[in-house]
Amino acid sequence: MFDTVLVANRGEIALRVVRGCRDLGVRSVAAYSEADRDAAFVRLADESVEIGPAPSSQSYLVAERIIDAAQRTGAQAIHPGYGFLSENQSFAHACRSAGIVFIGPPPEAMAAMGEKVAARERMRRSGVPVVPGTDALSGADEAVAAANDVGYPVLIKASAGGGGIGMRIARDERELREGFETARSTAARAFGNDTIFLERYVDEPRHIEIQVLADTHGAVIHLGERECSVQRRHQKIIEETPSPVIDAEQRQRMGEAAVTAARAVGYVNAGTVEFIYSRGEFFFLEMNTRLQVEHPVTELVYGVDLVAEQLRIAAGEPLSLTQDAISPRGHAIECRVNAENYAKGFLPSPGRVTGYHEPSGPGVRVDSALTGPGVISPHYDPLVAKLIVHGESRAAAIERMRRALLEYIVVGIRTNIPYHLAVMSDTDFRAGSYTTHFIDEHPQLVADADAWAERQAALRSLVRDPARAAAIAAAVAVSV
Repeated sequence: MFDTVLVANRGEIALRVVRGCRDLGVRSVAAYSEADRDAAFVRLADESVEIGPAPSSQSYLVAERIIDAAQRTGAQAIHPGYGFLSENQSFAHACRSAGIVFIGPPPEAMAAMGEKVAARERMRRSGVPVVPGTDALSGADEAVAAANDVGYPVLIKASAGGGGIGMRIARDERELREGFETARSTAARAFGNDTIFLERYVDEPRHIEIQVLADTHGAVIHLGERECSVQRRHQKIIEETPSPVIDAEQRQRMGEAAVTAARAVGYVNAGTVEFIYSRGEFFFLEMNTRLQVEHPVTELVYGVDLVAEQLRIAAGEPLSLTQDAISPRGHAIECRVNAENYAKGFLPSPGRVTGYHEPSGPGVRVDSALTGPGVISPHYDPLVAKLIVHGESRAAAIERMRRALLEYIVVGIRTNIPYHLAVMSDTDFRAGSYTTHFIDEHPQLVADADAWAERQAALRSLVRDPARAAAIAAAVAVSV
C-alpha cells in the first residue's frame, strides 16, 4: 500500500478520499485553490498544498501544478476524485511519466471509452447491446439522411464529454437541422471536440448504471445497478439501488454486459457502465472511467468501500471480492443537496452558509463539503453535500430519507432540500413509476417543495441550537 496519496480534487469527494486513506493508514495530502484555503478537506488532510487561484483553470485543472505538489510532498499516487482531471488521458499519461500512480484506469482505457462514437463501435463488436445510431457526422445534410434510417425522434449527441452538454432532441428534419449546428458549437466550446452523432430516441427511458471493479490481475466484477433517472438538465439529483424495475435476472444480464464492456478495453480500477433501459430492453450509453458521485448507495447496499478498493487496486493488490460473494442487502437512496433555486429552473445559488445542521440517526450518512457554516463558492459546482440513507426495503428507505431531509437545515443560501422532500412524497416516485422525464412531467413539485420549506421554518430559526433542532425535526417527522 502507498505511504502517501495526493487528493487532486475538492469539496465532499476530496474529504471522502481523505477518510478512505485514513481508514487504510495512508497519509493524505490535499491540493487546494486559494478559494478553498479554509475548507474542511484541507483542514482534515494530513498535509495540504496550495496549487493556485480560485478558477479551476488556474488550479484544479493544471496538471503540472498537481504533479509538482505530489512530488514535493512525497506522494506515490494521486486520486483524482471525479470531474476536473479524473478522465483526462493526458494527465494520466503525465502521472505515469512522473513515476506517480494515477488512481484510476490506464489512459488507454480512458481513450477507448472517452469518444462515444468509437466506444459504441467497440461495444457493438463485443456483443454489448447499443442504441441504434450513427457514426460521426460531417454536417446537417448527412445527419438528415442518417435520421431517415434511424427513425425520428433522434438524439443529437456530442462524441466527447458528458453531463448531457450539447445534447438535443430532434423530432423532425427542421429540428435536426436547427439542433445540429447548435450541438456542434456547444461541444466545441465545452470539450474542444465538435464531433456529433445521432442515436435513436428511446421511449420511456430510465437511466441505469452498473458499478464495476477490475484489478491488475485480470479479475472484473460488477456490484449491481444504480437507478439514476431523476434528473434536471440531464444531470442526476437522486439515485437509488437497487432499481425498482430491475429484477435478479435483468441485473445479471446487465452486470455481465458491463463486465464484458470493461474487459473489452482492458479496464482497471473502479468504473461505471451506463445503460438506457426501456420496457425490458437495455442499451449501452457510455462508460464513466472514474468514481461516480453516487457511489455511496452501492457501498451501503453491497457493503463495499469503493475508495478503499480503488487504493488497493492501484497499489497492485488483487480484488478482495469475488462475484459470487456479491449480493444486495436492503435499499439505499442518495439525494444531492445543491445550492440552487428549484423555483427558477434550478439556477445555482452559491453564497455564505450562516447556519448548518446535518441529519443523523440510524441508516443516515452525509458526505458533505461542510462541517458547519462556510462558503459555497461560485467558482465550482453547487453541490453542498450528498445525503444517503439505507433501509431494509425501498419503502423504509424513502421514509428514512424524508425524515433525514426534514432534519437537514442550511441557512444563508437556497438549496433543493425542500424539492427532495416533495419528490419523496410524490405518488409516482414512491411507486417507482418514473423515467428521465420525471421532473418535467411533475411541475407541481415546485409548489409542493414550497410547502415543505414552510414546514422547516421552525427548524431554521433554531439551527444554532442543534440539539433542539434535532428534537423538533423528530417531532415533525412523526406527524408526517
